[in-house]
Amino acid sequence: MPVADRSASDAASNAVTAPRAAPGARVRAAGAPADRAAGALPAAQAALAAEHAAVYGYGVVGARVAHERREEARSGHDAHRARRDALRRTVRDLGGQPEASAAAYALPFPVTDPDAAVRLAAELEERVAGVYADLVRAADGPLRREAAGALREAAVRAIRWRGGSVAFPGLAERAASGTPSGPSAAGSPSGAGPTGGEPSGQGASESGDAV
Repeated sequence: MPVADRSASDAASNAVTAPRAAPGARVRAAGAPADRAAGALPAAQAALAAEHAAVYGYGVVGARVAHERREEARSGHDAHRARRDALRRTVRDLGGQPEASAAAYALPFPVTDPDAAVRLAAELEERVAGVYADLVRAADGPLRREAAGALREAAVRAIRWRGGSVAFPGLAERAASGTPSGPSAAGSPSGAGPTGGEPSGQGASESGDAV
């Protein structure tokens, strides 16, 4: 057999007998990270929406809370603003367009005195903790760890605002089972000012105005 023909025959034989990975296995391995990112994106967007509302809500808290708790309100505002900015970057990293904040948010109840401001702060934290529980379930790796840290921080702040130990029923179960947390913010976006007669410009703006 001529050398050229023998080389061609050997190449054909090698192509037939060489072990090959199953095509399906290759597709699943390549697609797994993308599928995970696709699942994390909606949860990250929901967390971002909750942080937008928390930044706004803390503007109301800071205006109504008693003087001795204003530093606590300022600290909470700053923490949520930092988390909001980090989530914008996370959403972009996941291939999405970050959710924009609304001009104003309707509050869950009128906030007209210091006691109501404290209740609002606690509710903001509890609802933020809920959406971070969803993100813990949806994400993995560094994003999952960040979400778990944010959940713990929100839970601790809620306990401090409530003045005692507060249970968060369903958070652990939701993180494990995938049950969505429902509304992601303390109030729905509103074109008008917040409930209770607060002017619409009172909440913190998206640019991060201080409390």
